[in-house]
Amino acid sequence: MVWNYGDMFEAIAAALPQDRPALIHDGRVLTWQQMDQRANNLARHFLQAGAKTGDKVAFYMRNHAAYMETLTTCFKARLTHVNVNFRYVEDELWYIIDNSDARIVVFAAEFAPQVEVLRRRLPNVLLWVQVDDGHPGADMTQAGAASPVKTYEALATAGDGSPLNLKRQGDDLLFIYTGGTTGMPKGVMWAHEDIWTAGGGGAVVDQDIAAPADLEEHVANILAATASNRGMPVCPEMHGTGLLTALGTLARGGTVVTIGSAHFDPQQIWQTVQDQQVTSMAIVGDAFGRPLLQALEQHPGAYDLSSLLVIISSGVMWSPEIKQGLLKHNPQMSLVDSFGASEAIGFGQSVTTADQGVAVAKFAIGEFTRVFSEDHREILPGSDEPGFVARCGGIPRGYYKDPEKSAKTFPEINGVRYSIPGDWCQVAADGTITLLGRGSVCINTAGEKVYPEEVEEVLKTHPAIKDALVVGVPDEKWGQAVTAAVELTDKATLDEAELKAFARRSLAAYKCPKHVFVIDQLGRAANGKADYKAIGQYVKTQLGIDG
Repeated sequence: MVWNYGDMFEAIAAALPQDRPALIHDGRVLTWQQMDQRANNLARHFLQAGAKTGDKVAFYMRNHAAYMETLTTCFKARLTHVNVNFRYVEDELWYIIDNSDARIVVFAAEFAPQVEVLRRRLPNVLLWVQVDDGHPGADMTQAGAASPVKTYEALATAGDGSPLNLKRQGDDLLFIYTGGTTGMPKGVMWAHEDIWTAGGGGAVVDQDIAAPADLEEHVANILAATASNRGMPVCPEMHGTGLLTALGTLARGGTVVTIGSAHFDPQQIWQTVQDQQVTSMAIVGDAFGRPLLQALEQHPGAYDLSSLLVIISSGVMWSPEIKQGLLKHNPQMSLVDSFGASEAIGFGQSVTTADQGVAVAKFAIGEFTRVFSEDHREILPGSDEPGFVARCGGIPRGYYKDPEKSAKTFPEINGVRYSIPGDWCQVAADGTITLLGRGSVCINTAGEKVYPEEVEEVLKTHPAIKDALVVGVPDEKWGQAVTAAVELTDKATLDEAELKAFARRSLAAYKCPKHVFVIDQLGRAANGKADYKAIGQYVKTQLGIDG
């Protein structure tokens, strides 16, 4: 059986009732049939522009119906999704589009000013497609670049919507760009068949139809379902959690619900849950869970949440007290911590309900999960020895254009290929695992991954900075706050506001330090290695944080 999401979505669209919604954005509804036909039109235009099988399409937008519709377009045309973080600044944006060899860029009108600059630096892009998101956008047809700018809606509605009749493959690719330990983002190469084997991209919500024998059985399972699943990615679709949960919703014949706000608005989210009868939500830990809970506590009984059955969090832990608070407002929900990464889906999960709680960072591991030492020796359950969590089965093909990093993250052990992103854990006698943290000292701030090395290198280019180390410290709003300790050059003084503004010129805002402290010596070892633990304790002391 060839599992390809292009074939899958066509079969689902053909089988579902004509009025079954696929996408709802700010109340605007696109049915499965409409999405199918519009994606066919878009696919033809992309191919007519010169895109070939396997070419990359960069997605530069916030959550929008166009995101999943363009993803469907890529599946149909055998093109490869590339996620672009909309918080990036010019050089970061250029790096992603250039490194991925993107040939088409689909962008929101909100980002037209950035695109106008980028077009001059990216002559290999064949086509730029502007999505109407309520912003004025720009007429860039005469912007001095060879590649044209087209309007998304005009392309989606131009054509008869008929099928492309392409022979698709299970090894067609989808890229998820993630930060690397050096700070440079890397494209994780996922084949359709491997995503499906790993769980279909969000199948945790509906295990009974996660692994049918063939496409016909899968569609039959969907038609037999008594109610349509409506999934709402509250976190950005351009990140793995939002993307894969939305993909899983569509793969089960459901409806993806999004809102158009550029800012996180908990009250709007809860109102949308009520109005659109959302059944599942995807968030990223306390950075989303805490303000969602506060909105419910400030307006008790204001929203009907009876449709909501599941909230999934991935990418960072969310605390038991937030979970228990949410369950008080809707006791029927299941709250799921899904342990995965851009490099692996389905390491394990923990489920909290009104009747049963789970200790933070403790997961029931999946069938294909193992724990290995640094020298690839398997850690036995019940030992106190920490190790790296690993997954076999449906895993990515590697990192795009980085065979050395691919070999390290996706090694072959005893004849089996694994994904080992770098999360330390301990495995209990019952097989459950307790997470200990990421060995790369990655900072997770509001669901965004920040690698200290990237921020440090920018800070060290400031004339007043001799050396810098960056750590994450606990923060109620952000989960972790990016915090810097710096050594100054001789006779220099620190202007913290000016240093933050300096960093902001090269880094997305979420990567820039929230706090900066001057220290006489950073305490590097003779070989230059940093003592992040000591620096972390130092800045926590300065901030009055215990532990």
